[in-house]
Amino acid sequence: MSDEWMEVYIPIRTCNLTFRQVMAEITRLQAENPDREVYMDGQLYAIVGRKRRVPA
Repeated sequence: MSDEWMEVYIPIRTCNLTFRQVMAEITRLQAENPDREVYMDGQLYAIVGRKRRVPA
């Protein structure tokens, strides 16, 4: 999937959130964006969202 469909919500390296706060933010972002997959991207070290794939 192309990076143009990805949005960075929280750059983990530069934020001062605790692990618990990061997990709460992921839960909140998932609830607010049901059309997107929200997850921690290890390469970007950020919480990101991307459009959900429609099954073929």
